[in-house]
Amino acid sequence: MFLEQFPTEGRQHGWLEVICGSMFSGKTEELIRRIKRTQFANQKLLLFKPAIDNRYSENNVVSHQGNALQAKIISHSSEIWDHWTNERVVAIDEAQFFDDNIVIVATDLAKKGVRVILAGLDMDYLGKPFGPMPQLLAVSEYVTKVHAICVSCGNLAQFSHRTVEEKEQVLVGAVEKYEPLCRSCFNKVAH
Repeated sequence: MFLEQFPTEGRQHGWLEVICGSMFSGKTEELIRRIKRTQFANQKLLLFKPAIDNRYSENNVVSHQGNALQAKIISHSSEIWDHWTNERVVAIDEAQFFDDNIVIVATDLAKKGVRVILAGLDMDYLGKPFGPMPQLLAVSEYVTKVHAICVSCGNLAQFSHRTVEEKEQVLVGAVEKYEPLCRSCFNKVAH
């Protein structure tokens, strides 16, 4: 289990946290949990999501379980600077959909003393590293990998198997297009 660390009182230290895993592993649920803790502590917070992710809501970050929080919708990571006004916490959902500049934006925020929490898929439907996630994982102080349950055998799942024929890397969807599989079951249906 992830233990949240806080800086020494009176000092401002920033850091990066990445929550990663497959579809249906609880990444957004964990992001929302951490956000709610910061809200309870009355910490100023900004939450962002990419404009491409409109599965459940245009304006909210929504988990598959239906928990939702209002977010700023942006298309490019540099737009974060248009909204940031010294908030102590910046949270970003679906980080894999952002441009590679998200790594620079996140690390620059951390340099300014911000706690940056990012959630995203670490692998695409082919099991390959997804977008800027490998770089974010490399530069983060804290990494939490969450797992789904394999719909085929019941083991821990870390792969997002696409159940439709479309081949583009980015295909926004949920249970109608994806299912979580463990390595063994994923290898049996490998593309």
